[in-house]
Amino acid sequence: MAKESMKAREVKRAKLVAKYAAKHDALKAAGDYEGLQLLPKNASKVRMHNRCTITGRPKGYMRQFGLSRIQFREMASQGLIPGVKKASW
Repeated sequence: MAKESMKAREVKRAKLVAKYAAKHDALKAAGDYEGLQLLPKNASKVRMHNRCTITGRPKGYMRQFGLSRIQFREMASQGLIPGVKKASW
């Protein structure tokens, strides 16, 4: 489990990115790089890091499901993810 502070930090970054998205795109299109530098650091999309929605694990993230590989496997085995089942041949 990730620390709650790490999860909260990512949520805060996501809100900041959403808040400044339109302004960021407008400055980028105009080529105003000095204006871009005046925006907060965490307003950049690049600083966001994908984390598992349940555990907050940053590695082994599966973008399609928003889960880490460990949580994905557990939930798929229990049948909690619709349309996913364990392969056998």
